[in-house]
Amino acid sequence: MKHNFRKIEAKWQQKWEDAKIFRAVDGSPKPKFYGLVEFPYPSGAGMHVGHIKAYSSLEVISRKRRMEGYNVLFPIGFDAFGLPTENYAIKTGTHPRIITDENIAKFTNQLKKVGFSFDWDRVIDTTDEDYYKWTQWIFLKMFDAGLVFRSKALVNYCPSCKVVLSNEDSQGGKCDICHSDVVQKSKDVWYLRITEYADKLLEGLDHVDYPANIKQQQVNWIGKSTGAFVDFTLDGLDEKLEIYTTRPDTLFGVTFMVIAPEHPLIDKYADRIANMDAVKAYRVECAKKTEFERTQLVKDKTGVRLEGIEAVNPVNGKKIPVFIADYVMMGYGTGAIMAVPAHDQRDYDFAKAFGADIIEVIKGGDISKEAYAGDGEMVNSGFLNGYTNKKDSIERMLEELTKMGVGHAGVQFKMKDWAFNRQRYWGEPIPIIHCPHCGVVPVPYEELPLRLPPVENFEPGEEGESPLAKIESFVNCTCPKCGGKARRETDTMPQWAGSSWYFLRYIDPHNDEALADPEKLKYWMPVDWYNGGMEHVTRHMIYSRFWHHFLYDIGVVNTPEPYAKRSAQGLILGPDGDKMSKSKGNVVDPLDIVEAYGADTLRTYVLFMGDYGAATPWSDNSVKGCKRFLERVAGFTDLLSEDPETQKLETAFHRAIKKVSSDIEDMKFNTAIACLMSLTNDIYNLGKISKEQLQIFIELLCPFAPHLCEEIWEFTGGEGFLSQHAWPQYDESKTVEAQTEIGVQVNGKVRGKVVIPTGAEKEEVFAIAKADSRIASFLEGKTLVKEVYVPNRLVNFVVK
Repeated sequence: MKHNFRKIEAKWQQKWEDAKIFRAVDGSPKPKFYGLVEFPYPSGAGMHVGHIKAYSSLEVISRKRRMEGYNVLFPIGFDAFGLPTENYAIKTGTHPRIITDENIAKFTNQLKKVGFSFDWDRVIDTTDEDYYKWTQWIFLKMFDAGLVFRSKALVNYCPSCKVVLSNEDSQGGKCDICHSDVVQKSKDVWYLRITEYADKLLEGLDHVDYPANIKQQQVNWIGKSTGAFVDFTLDGLDEKLEIYTTRPDTLFGVTFMVIAPEHPLIDKYADRIANMDAVKAYRVECAKKTEFERTQLVKDKTGVRLEGIEAVNPVNGKKIPVFIADYVMMGYGTGAIMAVPAHDQRDYDFAKAFGADIIEVIKGGDISKEAYAGDGEMVNSGFLNGYTNKKDSIERMLEELTKMGVGHAGVQFKMKDWAFNRQRYWGEPIPIIHCPHCGVVPVPYEELPLRLPPVENFEPGEEGESPLAKIESFVNCTCPKCGGKARRETDTMPQWAGSSWYFLRYIDPHNDEALADPEKLKYWMPVDWYNGGMEHVTRHMIYSRFWHHFLYDIGVVNTPEPYAKRSAQGLILGPDGDKMSKSKGNVVDPLDIVEAYGADTLRTYVLFMGDYGAATPWSDNSVKGCKRFLERVAGFTDLLSEDPETQKLETAFHRAIKKVSSDIEDMKFNTAIACLMSLTNDIYNLGKISKEQLQIFIELLCPFAPHLCEEIWEFTGGEGFLSQHAWPQYDESKTVEAQTEIGVQVNGKVRGKVVIPTGAEKEEVFAIAKADSRIASFLEGKTLVKEVYVPNRLVNFVVK
């Protein structure tokens, strides 16, 4: 058979679609399998081969599960709100709805041409009103539960995108979208209290099957620390500065305090601060810096001492200076820190720059040169002197702080509450109304969805106002509580909103009465296996786990965790070894490969190119190698034979079934394919294959190259679709060769080889070896001193 991939692939894609063989059945008596891939953002550039690799793992797993008798839910959708589409709309004057629909059509065409076995009846689009109605519904449920609040804060603002960004969306001081420098701006911000769920998010990691590195990234992101809250009084004032520290055992070494330049106590006691002009000037300079710039460890230390304000160290009563410095942020902790310069390098550098005292309280280093951050004996520490165990020192200090009434044990998290608004058009409207009499009022549930109004000008205001603020018919409304005149919230939700619950909507995508039917949720949840990029294992996964935990707490979903298992793929690099990007011109379009070599070749290559979790460069030569492999498979139809000699392949086939089955589950797709390539060589070396063997071969290859395998299945008279046929089984006893060739030595020198039954007893092996004429010639006339047998490897006769 010729591998006419253009004809074969179009034929089977149409047959699959007509028969809807990949449709999931709600409530089937079969065991269920829910395989999930991260749904794509439908950009104008279309998909790249990285998308194909990302989806191919669960594509193979899902196809194998169907053949194993599972009822499989393998859905796809589109995460389509967000800045890229809106920026393109501004640039071209085209409405985001039109752009989004065109891009979704483009992505859908690409996915279908690659032959993915998605359930196309369950496609979702986060920008669809029937979808974001429920995104707004979840937001209102969180509002009712006290998990939504509004606060004025210094925020990360992108002047280019004219939008407020969360810390997570502006890492490194750069906007995630346009990579422009982010500046600090004071704005009213909507927040979700994700910190309320920090402990649950950490505890939940004990009950899921995630790789260790993914769990650790989430642990680090949440950043739970245990320590103490301690009150430092301000000398001569009825005022306290609360700090949080993970090292309360070092309190005797505190020689100064630092507070954030924005700390409200500065303005409260401005009349006591002699150098207020210098303080104000420093504040102006700090306002120009991003949070990233302010918190960098390696930088020149800047600050201003507050002249006229001193604090008192609570454990020894010593007066200590108070500074303001840009590296302390109001949004982190209490906005104030204690400084132990002898044992913290940043404090040490600051103390050196500003002439503060440096007092050693832990032996072990040379504080004349640098801070000592290790453990050791406590010194200069009053009641802690002589302690050598950090744990015991901390416990003793906590006892004393509690007794004195100046401190207590506490916990903090690195993760901050989630900044949940954007000043743009293309996002879910936040369903909140501002009433001059009633305050903040939620939109009634029965009025959802709160729809995006039609807009011609998508440009945000110069001060970062949403385009919605310009639409009076949208803004002006009636308060649901008092019936008076009110104004709608004009900010929209961040793109992360729609992706925080999409896996639930796949279960019941057309439900008008609920986000999903409870019975269907009970059947399908949790997601059995979720694959995606490493770049999403913190933000997206933590956000979606947070939403799911909340929905579990209010009884909407049936499992505390959404994802039972998570895996991740490595990047496909450009042929030049660099990350693919349009600017470098090294992006590979999957449809170019499909057109030139076929979808089956593309599918096989992206999984054969290397370790699935590792970054691997694209190689055109290797693509061609996969095409040649499939052509050889197509050629098996010319080797069909009823010759009993094909039984010589029995062991190789049973081994292949075992290895391919195991490797797919372990995501060792490259070695599974390599095994089938090796079996192909065995078949061609023999020059013949039975119909039964050929059908087993294509059953194993079907998840990787389904179009060709369906064609061969039909050619050999297989009934129905191969994609619905049973997965092959192996016999463990037949994975071992019936006969084994071993070497025979005489006095340690190899003198020949013999074939023995695999697993034969050593007496039988010795007899077979002695019966060999060549071996017998070396034993003739000699006295046999010793016989040695290494099972299934060699025999050694010692003679003299």
